[in-house]
Amino acid sequence: MSHDPSKKKFSRRTLVKAAAAAGAWQLVPRAVARAAGGEPVRFGFDDTLTGTYAALGKNTLIGCELAVEQINARGGILGRKVEMVVEDSTSGDAGTAVQKARKLIERDHVSFILGNVNSALALAMGQVTADRGILHIVPGGHTDAVTGTACHWNVFRVCNTTQMEANAVAPQLVKNAGKRWYYITPDYAFGHTLQAGLEKAGQKLGAVKAGADLTPLGTTDYSSYLIKAQAASPDVIIFLTQGADMINALKQAVQFGLEKRTHLAGAQQELEALEGLPPEARVGTWVFEWYWKQPGVPHLDAFVSAIRKKTGKVPTARTWQGYAAAWSCALAAHAAKSLDGVKLARAMQGLKLPPEIGLMPQAPFYRAGDHQLMPTLYVGQAQAGTAGSEDLFHVSQLVQGPEAAGPVEDSGCKLTWPHA
Repeated sequence: MSHDPSKKKFSRRTLVKAAAAAGAWQLVPRAVARAAGGEPVRFGFDDTLTGTYAALGKNTLIGCELAVEQINARGGILGRKVEMVVEDSTSGDAGTAVQKARKLIERDHVSFILGNVNSALALAMGQVTADRGILHIVPGGHTDAVTGTACHWNVFRVCNTTQMEANAVAPQLVKNAGKRWYYITPDYAFGHTLQAGLEKAGQKLGAVKAGADLTPLGTTDYSSYLIKAQAASPDVIIFLTQGADMINALKQAVQFGLEKRTHLAGAQQELEALEGLPPEARVGTWVFEWYWKQPGVPHLDAFVSAIRKKTGKVPTARTWQGYAAAWSCALAAHAAKSLDGVKLARAMQGLKLPPEIGLMPQAPFYRAGDHQLMPTLYVGQAQAGTAGSEDLFHVSQLVQGPEAAGPVEDSGCKLTWPHA
């Protein structure tokens, strides 16, 4: 794997920041922290709790809730208790997401905004939070523009860009499945940029587009799209749908018997979708953004146990994204010793997540030039699993974030900071 040259530049700086942030709780006795009192520090959660992406948003919230519990157990943020104010953005209404963001900032006086799973909603919210000077962490909206052409000084993202996912999976698809790709793509920002990213990554490897269809969010019947895909005789049918749409699309593809004629695959896959599929439809090559089964990763077992205690199930990538997002806010506040938006954002630049938060083979860090987290990407194959099995994905390759992302200059991000 190639090595990101920016990593050397950030290594000492990020280590110092992470140590300072993580050590803040160790340096302040809990009794002193509790005595500091004051108004609670509020997190504003503005994400998808209903609609197509409800399961993803709910698991993101569970991860945030665990982080808040742990932060409070260590004395809170700057000696103040942490509270979370939760709003449902819906899965696809940007107007609602913006309205909820304004309410959280203006009426609930939150210091941080967390959200959104839907890329279009995350972009709309980013404009509001930038105008209001609030640190905004996007746990799970992937379209490149969030930390690319529409980047903001105050917005940081935990999940991958669509181009990162495309770059990670494309070589495996060409090597193991073939070069004629047919796309089934959700018709909004995430789907558009993910397809564009795969076309770009595939072209470098000789892949060609055999055809494509844009599908509305919330589609239940994919038969017409699957018939067209089959008629194109592709080597790979690439499913870029997510949430309930992914479940419907893959389930119907297997009912058509397409997995016997062509390779079914995509970029981003979710444990929530695999759990919702019948075993015979758990097929294909995909990218996971985080996985609960990683032998030898420190602190991972404790995190899995804590989530299992809360939910009765193993955590998903969305659970970890919510957990990492909320903890990132706390780490930034302790590093900055402030809740001022600009100071928090400056402290986030280059911030490396400590092992108990990062929960990956190599510590992820927020790249200063575009505010994109540089994590590990997990490329592999879905697997049916035995009865009652929770292990539904086999990781065959680890790809490092800087390798998948490419240089900051390629992101299109040009950060503009508020005047002092």
